[in-house]
Amino acid sequence: MTHSTSVHPTTVASQHPYVLQRAFNTFDAEVVDRLYEADALFVPRPGRPTTGPGRIPAHRDFLALRVPIRVTPRHTYVAGDLALLIVDWVVEGRAAHGGQVRIAGTATDVARRGPDGFWRYVVDNPFGTTEDPEQTGRPTEVGPTDAAAGPTSPDGTGQSAIGR
Repeated sequence: MTHSTSVHPTTVASQHPYVLQRAFNTFDAEVVDRLYEADALFVPRPGRPTTGPGRIPAHRDFLALRVPIRVTPRHTYVAGDLALLIVDWVVEGRAAHGGQVRIAGTATDVARRGPDGFWRYVVDNPFGTTEDPEQTGRPTEVGPTDAAAGPTSPDGTGQSAIGR
């Protein structure tokens, strides 16, 4: 599957999930990451947030499957320059390794409209309220040295979706 790598942010908050879908389906981590603020937080696995340069390898883990994503936005709530996006999504099909994959979730995301008028992620939490199987009961805090652990199944097994 070949897609254009020229994906541009949107000025309409409710369209932001669809822009992410187009970017994801290029299978290019840098294209995806252009839809994030520089210090934005991405949670590739429940309880495992990453920021800054750690987002690129985390995106690459998802994109390595080479299976497109489909999004179905549920709600978009806008307050000034902030938006809460609740989005159902699924990555389903035959992966690059030849096996069938299905990873799905309901994202709880926050986007901000920048000075240029375009929306970008501040928080991208694709698995929403899914709990970390290794959760200690404490809130998770992220700092600039945290690294992505890669995608996992939302079924609580803690096993990476890649290679299944």
